[in-house]
Amino acid sequence: MADQNLKAKLKQRLKQEKIQLWIPPYTEDDNQPGTKHMQDLAEQIAPPLCLGVQEVGSALEGIRLQAVNRWRGNQTFRETSVASVELLLPRDSKKDPKTKNYLETRLDVLVQEVVDRIGEEYGLKFIKLILNGKTLSADQRLDMQGVRNHSKVMVLKVSDAEWKQQQSEEEEKNQSQSESLQRTEKGFQILSERGAHTQTHTHTHSHSQTCKRVCVFVSDGSEDTLSPFLEIADQRGNPLNIPHQEKKVHTLHTHTMMFIIKYNDGLCVCVRACVCQALILAMGFHEKGRALMKKKQFDNALCHLLQADQQFSRCGSELLSSVDNFAVLQLDIVWCYRALEALSCLEDGKLRLQRAEDCFLRCYGEQQQRLRMIKGNSGREEVLFLRLYLLQSLLSYLEGNDAQARQQLSKVEVLSGRLSLDSEKMSQLVSLGFTDREARLGLRATQGDLQEAVTHITNQRQEREDLQQRERQKRRRRSEGVSTLTELGFSRRDASRALQLTDGDVDAAYQILLDSKAAENNNNNTEGGLSPEGVDQLLYMGFERSASETALAMTGGDVQAATQLLLDNQGVLPPEVLSPPSTSSSPSEEEEPSNSSSSTADSELVSEVLQDLSRHEEDYLDLTLEEENELIQTMKRYLSCTHTV
Repeated sequence: MADQNLKAKLKQRLKQEKIQLWIPPYTEDDNQPGTKHMQDLAEQIAPPLCLGVQEVGSALEGIRLQAVNRWRGNQTFRETSVASVELLLPRDSKKDPKTKNYLETRLDVLVQEVVDRIGEEYGLKFIKLILNGKTLSADQRLDMQGVRNHSKVMVLKVSDAEWKQQQSEEEEKNQSQSESLQRTEKGFQILSERGAHTQTHTHTHSHSQTCKRVCVFVSDGSEDTLSPFLEIADQRGNPLNIPHQEKKVHTLHTHTMMFIIKYNDGLCVCVRACVCQALILAMGFHEKGRALMKKKQFDNALCHLLQADQQFSRCGSELLSSVDNFAVLQLDIVWCYRALEALSCLEDGKLRLQRAEDCFLRCYGEQQQRLRMIKGNSGREEVLFLRLYLLQSLLSYLEGNDAQARQQLSKVEVLSGRLSLDSEKMSQLVSLGFTDREARLGLRATQGDLQEAVTHITNQRQEREDLQQRERQKRRRRSEGVSTLTELGFSRRDASRALQLTDGDVDAAYQILLDSKAAENNNNNTEGGLSPEGVDQLLYMGFERSASETALAMTGGDVQAATQLLLDNQGVLPPEVLSPPSTSSSPSEEEEPSNSSSSTADSELVSEVLQDLSRHEEDYLDLTLEEENELIQTMKRYLSCTHTV
């Protein structure tokens, strides 16, 4: 890091004085250094740095060589369209840690071709390429994904997937990370579908401006006969209100199915139906990535975190700006950059930290007043600001801005002093039967007051138990409602959907099912098998006419089934769904329809993703600060040795 800090300062000095090292007199015609002029320059710059002329001269020569290579690369690119791409390789794959690695390639080739070349040259069998925090798709061209001449591309090794550990080493590597990502996505899709059939509502509180957090609420199905499912919840674990209300959005070019997410402070955000699933997938990938970070598997963790970032990007700025999940994700991504020593992705890291800081300010308030309003304190969230300021200090140092690095580090040290825990108090809380996590969070929430921490943790436990009891009762009532309706001859799936639409009102659900049955009978008597009323209902929900008619035809005129089919495919029916068309009876006539969420394979996927989900809503705040303290000491050591140019 010290070498990068020195070079950053020297580059600033050279830029200020408009010194171009790649041309005479600093570079001769044969690209060799102009020895005398380079020596004079080193002697001029070294004294203010309090460094030896030889050390500064060596750094200047490195900058000169880099500038010459860049200049030659520009020339080559203009003449031949062959670009020079810098590769940020894994630590154990670098032949020389101090030497940069480049790949010359045309930009109109597929990423897979570049992956194969890198793998062959550096002995890396399975890798992913990352540009500015986005994974490059192997089946697309480099230039179509933003790769330019002199771009910096991170190379991530694909780690073995845990679920394949008992197979041969070759099979493990072949399945590895991409399959892990696919299984994670599929598992959370199943859970999100189940959550959509079990969505509940929550009352609003009186506060009009509070911090918000969206959480993944997990039911393991142990309390009743229901399968595990997910819901979107607030930071206290209360499920967020996502009622099935359709709204016309006249400002859009196409009609879109919309839902309302209502927070516990009464504020609402209107989102598309597909956004709800994207939100759950984003949080699922984030949780998986955080679990891998705890295991120090930073390569694999970064891949999952970037997938989470991609899913969050589908949620819209209004939603992202109203919750702190997105900010925490940005911190986690940059923390992985640090762990992988990939902070050459400086610009992407800076942008992500700025997004995180902006989001924290909107959610918490400049003085965390909104945190104190809803939680009564801001102690636990201070760990997020400690990590934010620490990473900002690190990036400032790598840019050669020592003053900014020291300023941010001073904030870190203040927070570190407040967040450091008394080991004796920790031991006393643990001896009372509290977990290490509860003890840490409790002491930080109460500024280290032991008695207040005991009260705080006890209250938290009681709130959690009350919430779980309410949820058990809701699910039990729902299960009883499903049983009642199935005894009346309706399928479990139709009964579940009807109860979902009526917030658990059995009588209203029964009426919906009767109306649906009558409509179905009417459809069967209608020429062509399509009910104009059914088509109109789907059009009102925002679907296109052609897709609506096709969906109704495929589901035997069942409006509910057609709606679900269109939602599952985001309003556009792909060829694999259209061909061959379904010839089965309508879903409402099936006793127990066979579906993916009841299969053994899906159950395994669900169990797999649930293993990495924390059951504690503040797990993301439970940092021991061991890694942070190590980096603090490293930063203090480096900054104590630096001088301003």
